[in-house]
Amino acid sequence: MIQKTTRRGVLMGALGMARLIAAARTPARALRLPLRTRVEAFKGSGLWEEVNFEKEFPVAETGLLICDMWDNHWCSGAARRVDALVKAMAPVVDQARAGGVLIIHAPSDVMAFYKDFPQRQRVLALPPIPPPSPLDVTDPPLPIDDSKGGCDTSQDKFYKAWSRQHAGIRITGDDAISDKGTEIYSLLKKQGIGNLLVMGVHTNMCVLNRTFAIKQMTKWGIRCVLVRDLTDTMYDPQTRPYVPHAQGTELVVQHIEKYWCPTTLSAELARAIRR
Repeated sequence: MIQKTTRRGVLMGALGMARLIAAARTPARALRLPLRTRVEAFKGSGLWEEVNFEKEFPVAETGLLICDMWDNHWCSGAARRVDALVKAMAPVVDQARAGGVLIIHAPSDVMAFYKDFPQRQRVLALPPIPPPSPLDVTDPPLPIDDSKGGCDTSQDKFYKAWSRQHAGIRITGDDAISDKGTEIYSLLKKQGIGNLLVMGVHTNMCVLNRTFAIKQMTKWGIRCVLVRDLTDTMYDPQTRPYVPHAQGTELVVQHIEKYWCPTTLSAELARAIRR
């Protein structure tokens, strides 16, 4: 009798978990996220105020894009920070996936490694959907000087160090793999996704400027949100504006909040998924 009860309990627990996962994937469920942005209340004054607000994102209409979290980097300082980021990022990605959010892995320049992955083949099989004419969005210069590559371990020289995405971030299930903006746009439109959470590196380069990243997706009408504590910047404190590395990253995050999209924190995202 005890054995039967135990088996029945396990079965009921499994069914309960299945119902929770199914409920997480229903269109009615939404993520309520606290967002941070910046406004120039008095235009032309150059005085920007931090503004915080909340916004609901239907799970079925929300994707999460991981930008250029490679297995290695030519700048050893950047590589160390990516290793640390992975430890914080991986559980958030797993939670988002379990909560019904589409996960898009976008490690540039390494698609050959993933050519046989079903998550890559699924994207390649999609019929292309032409993007609209891009919105005309103001694009002021960055608040930091990255003209020399932004590496804070100055003895390092550029070489193509990456071969795949960092192995600490899982690729599984219905995830997608692409490093091409038009492919990712087609995927988003095919699945009815208009909101894109963005994490990865580096804010002043790939996160803003890749064909699949914040600038281009914003111009195509996709509503982006940067997860600001799961990112980094290629910035050397020996260059303008001569501030510590973390402060340089914060300056670029604020630039993104001013001109491109709001930001949120990974803890807030995890909390919203659990609700």
